[in-house]
Amino acid sequence: MNSVDQELFAASGYVALRGFHSKARLAGLRSQISDDVAHLAANAGAWKSLRRLPAFQQVTRLSSLVRIRDLHQTVANAELNSLVAHLAGKPFPLAQDAQLLLSPPNQGAWKLDALNWHVDGTSKQQDQVPGVQAFFLLDDVAPHGGATLALAGSHLHRPRVVARAVTDLRQVLRTSTDLKHDLQRLNVEIVEMSGRAGDVFLMDMRVLHTPSVNSSKNLRMMATCRFRLP
Repeated sequence: MNSVDQELFAASGYVALRGFHSKARLAGLRSQISDDVAHLAANAGAWKSLRRLPAFQQVTRLSSLVRIRDLHQTVANAELNSLVAHLAGKPFPLAQDAQLLLSPPNQGAWKLDALNWHVDGTSKQQDQVPGVQAFFLLDDVAPHGGATLALAGSHLHRPRVVARAVTDLRQVLRTSTDLKHDLQRLNVEIVEMSGRAGDVFLMDMRVLHTPSVNSSKNLRMMATCRFRLP
């Protein structure tokens, strides 16, 4: 990583590391996940029960039912630890074990309303990164295929006057009827963490983000872990 990447990370709150892991390195994980999900889906009653849950509860439930050996060791290697420390300007001795983020296919129409926008960390000082969250694409994830959404620049946003009105980002997220347009006015961009197997997104934990609906025909396979101080 170079100084430009640090500057981009500081300004936008995220970086995309395209092809960080080889597709072959993740092949074993994909195979295990596919087999486990196929086994779960074979139990028609249990699968129907899962699919009756709201879309984002399906993600939580399905991810908890699949257990993959060596997930953390495969995705969170020493090189990633160094990159996180470089971007944040300090090492984080604690890395939470990686967790799966799985979405069943065909969850419905993709949308930007009624999403669960939230942050996973806060800091009293604007230039202090409280932690970094990594999102790993274990398989190809198409646009509108259930990838995590993030609001680039939201970690630096403060309520301000726009067109003579005080605009608060969280209020915009709750009330906007044209979210992309309203976010553009605030210099905040929606980032969809889609891409190819092996891509990794690193995100400042102050950035607002949310699960999204998987409107594709494919199982969404991602994982995440957090680097933070104890």
